[in-house]
Amino acid sequence: MTKRHNITSERGQTMTEFAIVLPILVVLLFGIIQFGIAFNNYVTITDAARAGARKAAVSRQSGNPVGDCTSMVRSSAGDLDQTKLQVTCSSTWGIGDDVTVDVQYPYSISLIGWVVKSGNLHTTVKERVE
Repeated sequence: MTKRHNITSERGQTMTEFAIVLPILVVLLFGIIQFGIAFNNYVTITDAARAGARKAAVSRQSGNPVGDCTSMVRSSAGDLDQTKLQVTCSSTWGIGDDVTVDVQYPYSISLIGWVVKSGNLHTTVKERVE
């Protein structure tokens, strides 16, 4: 007795479609995760720059206001790699003058070993010296 195969049968169709779509969904998921990490790093350096500018604004009479500003930025961005964090604090330190805090941190969005986008996250905060 020979077994007959029905060509119009849809058995296995769902599994085949899932096998085709799964790699696309996985790449999309990893892309969302990588973007989320980069955005979290941006929010962290923005908050750290704000904290550093505030510290610099109130430490005019300190012996080292630039060092106070830089250390505040670095301590506020504690979860980032400190060796890659670039911080500059500049001002004339006169009452009413602006203090500018500039923070940069590198990012890289890679999917399955391929770098899609990379560069530096950059934020600048200005605040008046008290």
